Amino acid sequence: MTRDEKTAVIEELKSKFETSQFFYVADSSTLPVEKINKLRGLFFEKGIEMRVVKNTLVKKALESFDESKNYAPLYDTLAGPTSLIFTDVANAPARVIKEFRDKDEKPLIKSAYIDSAVYVGDDQIEALSKLKSKEELLGEVITLLQSPMQNLVGALKSGQNTVGGLLKALEERGE
Repeated sequence: MTRDEKTAVIEELKSKFETSQFFYVADSSTLPVEKINKLRGLFFEKGIEMRVVKNTLVKKALESFDESKNYAPLYDTLAGPTSLIFTDVANAPARVIKEFRDKDEKPLIKSAYIDSAVYVGDDQIEALSKLKSKEELLGEVITLLQSPMQNLVGALKSGQNTVGGLLKALEERGE
């Protein structure tokens, strides 16, 4: 790889890191080509991008950002074969990997960057797969907001029947 090619890759990675709130660093090195292609296909179906890159280029791209991005904990995970997985949904790669690993032991998650939080180690796959997506969180908030209103409407309706029944009983007694 020439110096110009390396510079181009670093710039491309910087652009990806700048626009991605969520990405994973994984190791899929021992998978045969057919399984890698199957994994890439599963990722592609979910709108997830997977790239194999050199660790030094990834590290140079990450080091170009200031410390507020909190990329430093990722540096130690940039050893050995590395695949970068970029996504718009934080838990999607973990769910795909978990499903894929029902049949294989790879790929392993080295680390994940989720909106400035860093998860290190493959043992984090369970926590990562259980993260809620933006759509799931919005659905829960809407449900929570609707619940008190539904309870209020239900109480008013049942209260109307109770008050109506009470008035009718008092009216019948008065006759």
